[in-house]
Amino acid sequence: MDDVTLFTSESVTEGHPDKVCDQIADALLDAYLAEDPLVRTAIEVVASTGLVFVMGQVTSKVRVDVDGVVRRTLREIGYTGTDGFDAGSVAVLAALEGQSPDIACGVDVALEARGEAGGEDADRVGAGDQGMMFGYACDETPELMPLPIALSHRLARRLAQVRKDGTLPYLRPDGKTQVTVAYRDGRPVRVDTVVMSTQHAPEVDRARIEADLRRAVIEPVLPKQWLDGDLRLLVNPTGRFVVGGPQGDTGLTGRKIIVDTYGGYARHGGGAFSGKDPTKVDRSASYAARYVAKNLVAAGLCRRCEVRVAYAIGVARPIAVSVDAQGTGLLPDPALGAIVQEVFDLRPAALIRDLDLRRPLYRWLGAYGHFGRPDLDLPWEATDRAPQLAAAATRLGVHA
Repeated sequence: MDDVTLFTSESVTEGHPDKVCDQIADALLDAYLAEDPLVRTAIEVVASTGLVFVMGQVTSKVRVDVDGVVRRTLREIGYTGTDGFDAGSVAVLAALEGQSPDIACGVDVALEARGEAGGEDADRVGAGDQGMMFGYACDETPELMPLPIALSHRLARRLAQVRKDGTLPYLRPDGKTQVTVAYRDGRPVRVDTVVMSTQHAPEVDRARIEADLRRAVIEPVLPKQWLDGDLRLLVNPTGRFVVGGPQGDTGLTGRKIIVDTYGGYARHGGGAFSGKDPTKVDRSASYAARYVAKNLVAAGLCRRCEVRVAYAIGVARPIAVSVDAQGTGLLPDPALGAIVQEVFDLRPAALIRDLDLRRPLYRWLGAYGHFGRPDLDLPWEATDRAPQLAAAATRLGVHA
């Protein structure tokens, strides 16, 4: 019996209603960070027919043109009136207030630093929330991401590209991709199924869309090494996808956290990313955990691993750090965890400093995932700590 298992991940295009909201929230964060690197934000966005509602908490010394940022982001995505949702005519409502002082006091002065005149700077900033964060990396792709989500993101980005460059001018901003990969003995062997649903102009029939997507999207994106002639392709399975975007379905920030991370291949702590400044460890510590995991794999200390970090609100030092190499480690998991804590400082102030997170870099993360982005130069995707990890392992008598 052929011992093959299937794993599926999805992505969505930048015009998907939930991703519209994520991008608006992160565009607003960038606008604040451009003038106020110490801003505190927890921005939520809802988008529906003819309406964008921005709400949440912002504490900043500057004011941002919320209306202008919303409309500019919608235009960049492509909502300019051809599909029932228009950047120029949509109503923009905003209800933003300052961060709760009960939260701010724990972030401003961490538990470790209260009542002390000195101490390390990194001990003086507390985590912006409690929670557990996970980072993951594996050697299935050059970007050290699981193959199903990597391919889903590539297809989704390509859908947007051929719409914007005029290759397939009848496409509209909303769309979804899904890739099922066959695994044998824990290693990918082929792509089994691709599902693509793309919004389109009403006059274009499904047969043309399928032929065009196969030629202009799938063939340029899917590596031939994963195709064996038995690929199952499902394009717009309902037969029609004309009404889409926020007109077809209400969008909300934080509703695509599995698309944002590893496509379900690794665990997720539950916290969303978009709209949050880097003192929120939901976001910054998830980036740091990915940074750690990717460097462990790049150092050759394991083929795949999940890094786990937990925090308490108002406390600088993580309350738990561990590594699960899923049976692929050159060292036992506790030893890998010890090396990680030797090489990486996972206190919020330290990871914000080391990853340079107090600057505008979030707008383009609102779609196509926060990890494994070859199209972006992201600090948590660097593998610059791999030599230090390898050296630490060598001291324990293990050579990668």
